[in-house]
Amino acid sequence: MNRGRLFLISGPSGSGKDTVLKGVFKKCPEIGFSISSITRPMREGEIEGEKYNFISREKFEDMIKNDELLEHNIYVGNYYGTPKAPVDKCLNEGRDMIVEVDVNGARQIRKKVKDAVSIFIMPPSLLVLKERLSGRGTENEEAVNERITEALREIAVASDYDYIVVNDILEDAVNNVISIIKADRFKTDRQSKLINDVLNN
Repeated sequence: MNRGRLFLISGPSGSGKDTVLKGVFKKCPEIGFSISSITRPMREGEIEGEKYNFISREKFEDMIKNDELLEHNIYVGNYYGTPKAPVDKCLNEGRDMIVEVDVNGARQIRKKVKDAVSIFIMPPSLLVLKERLSGRGTENEEAVNERITEALREIAVASDYDYIVVNDILEDAVNNVISIIKADRFKTDRQSKLINDVLNN
């Protein structure tokens, strides 16, 4: 059995990466999704274990100390990170896994998992990005401007990624991410078992 591949998905706020990923998992339910650990309080509408595991600060710091995380960061005073064990389990079962992670986390994971494949979800333009962020209607102008500044910082390092997928037409973006994942399954480094089977039969 071939080992699965780890796919890192990043993109600025307003790029629509969450919506793209929903489409990917709907069409490819066999792909694993890494659930992040986080120390902030649960928000209304969130479900434990759906996207985040909500844990204590003490437990998170123990995970750091015991090297149980692929990556971790602090955001607005709270820790968040990607636990190693579920990722290893999924990949060892031969299943591909997606980790949704910011650019800092992706950088950390790439240093540890050399064959990880990274995909950056890009908005089609700055104008569209601004419209998406403003259209949410949940934040004031100052908060939107802060998100735009952060988005530009993230887009500036998009060239560090293996692939860039533009999310203009959602269905196209979903299919393009799936195409990358499926094409990767045919790469030579994932076909060693097939080669040996053919040679030895």
